[in-house]
Amino acid sequence: MTTPNASTPTTREPATGARATAPKHGRGSGTPSAADTETARAAAAAIADATLWIELLLRQFPELLVELAPSYRSPSAPRATPAGAPSAPAGPTPAEREEALRAEQAHGLTPSGSRTSPVRLHISDAVRDITDGVIELDEAVHDRLRLPRPRREQVAGRLLRVAGLLDRAAGDDVLLEHIRDEVRRMARRCTRALGGAEPVVRVSGRCPWCDSVSLRAFPARRAVLCVNPACRCTDRACDCRTDPAHRHAWSEGAWVRLAAESGADPAELAASAADTARREGGR
Repeated sequence: MTTPNASTPTTREPATGARATAPKHGRGSGTPSAADTETARAAAAAIADATLWIELLLRQFPELLVELAPSYRSPSAPRATPAGAPSAPAGPTPAEREEALRAEQAHGLTPSGSRTSPVRLHISDAVRDITDGVIELDEAVHDRLRLPRPRREQVAGRLLRVAGLLDRAAGDDVLLEHIRDEVRRMARRCTRALGGAEPVVRVSGRCPWCDSVSLRAFPARRAVLCVNPACRCTDRACDCRTDPAHRHAWSEGAWVRLAAESGADPAELAASAADTARREGGR
């Protein structure tokens, strides 16, 4: 009788049926996990939003430069006067000077005419801030992506260069968020300098304090306000009780409670207060 050799290894057949090891999803399996899909979706949304903010800035920055350039006409240059027309007065009347002074003090407006218009400081500050910001952003993106130092270029050229690197920045959440936040900040600064009004979005539901349909989201502030002039809350710390120009505001941390008390949809409330380039560019 032959005895099996004890040193001979016993070969086991792979388990079948329910005992077989199921393939794992995620990295290395070729099948993206739910977390990977959500990350890719968030990156794509951030790239799209950053692209729209860059496009808005590319469209409005040249307008800012036009506003910066003062109109100039030499006082010694002869004025073209049509034949038979009465000669124009040598200068503005006292009433015109007073009216121009009031307009300049109230609105920063300067009268049109043949004299040299002073450079408006808020326009000059905005141009300098945006120019410096675009240069710093361009250099920061190249440094973070370990690219050579970018060559000198005008604002538009640098913005287009940053836009061309958005796909490469998609793998760096911190960098991508920084790009989007910076171009959004500069685009909004440009819009404000050009005299654009702050965007306002109507919010469904009724104000918990005055029960009127007067809730409005202000995306730039990330806040919801009641625009009813007669609305007064019971919070002793809120200035709406003493200042007629003040409106009660709900910051982002109070939106869940506001939705519950006003009957608004929390998802709609968050979407209304989102500061998006699509809404800003469509105004």
